[in-house]
Amino acid sequence: MGKIGTVGIIGAGQMGGGIAHVAALAGYDVLLYDISKDRIEKGIATVSGNMARQVASGKMPEQTRNAAVGRIRPAETMQDLAGADLVIEAATEDETVKRKIFQQLCPVLNPEALLATNTSSISITRMAASTDRPERFIGIHFMNPVPVMKLVELVRGIATVDQTFEAAKAFVHSLDKTITVAEDFPAFIVNRILLPMINEAIYVLYEGVGTVEGIDTAMKLGANHPMGPLQLADFIGLDTCLSIMQVLHDGLSDTKYRPCPLLVKYVEAGWLGRKAGRGFYDYRGETPVPTR
Repeated sequence: MGKIGTVGIIGAGQMGGGIAHVAALAGYDVLLYDISKDRIEKGIATVSGNMARQVASGKMPEQTRNAAVGRIRPAETMQDLAGADLVIEAATEDETVKRKIFQQLCPVLNPEALLATNTSSISITRMAASTDRPERFIGIHFMNPVPVMKLVELVRGIATVDQTFEAAKAFVHSLDKTITVAEDFPAFIVNRILLPMINEAIYVLYEGVGTVEGIDTAMKLGANHPMGPLQLADFIGLDTCLSIMQVLHDGLSDTKYRPCPLLVKYVEAGWLGRKAGRGFYDYRGETPVPTR
């Protein structure tokens, strides 16, 4: 299996942009793809801005930032990813969308290239089986925000060969990240534990046991969490929280993973958290205000 030199990333949003950020800093050439040129340009501008803040805070020199940003190039079509040694899919947490991407990508991809998904919950084995290279397919799940969070979950599908796993492991280590290896079961390790806690916090709100502010304060000061569970849900995105709970509920057939009806209602309203301006908090003013 050849050395990874060029990394393709599908999805220029928060996760894809974050992966591009750390890969470019580690010296990889990065090809960033999304469904529109505007999204790609916005993604690269966000990476550049985030690196500028690191320069301003003394975490990196200006020349390092300039070199890293210079390594990120737009891939305006799937065909532009043909030369990548590794492609990481970081699209929305929807299996149908991801499968469609793999169907379009595989015919143009180098037969030797590795394919990875940044999914936070969906079966690696099932997605790998929908590609032309299940043995070269692996889950590389970065935490959000990618430049800050040290952990990466590596998840092998049933067909993933040792060479793929070792290449992925070496790649993640080169980004100065810490690896935890998870088995291919719904939501892996972090979200298998984290999302039911968030869902339970939403049930506590739904049942009137506590207010938004009360629940978040209780967990920050009573459990020493850096962020309250409802604030964290807004940061993750309530649509993503719901998707993961649905994967857990469907995949494990256990009622303890039933998504809270209040979470469903917020998603139906389009109140998806920070990215939408409203979730369990309203972010449209100077300071966030609880919505319940």
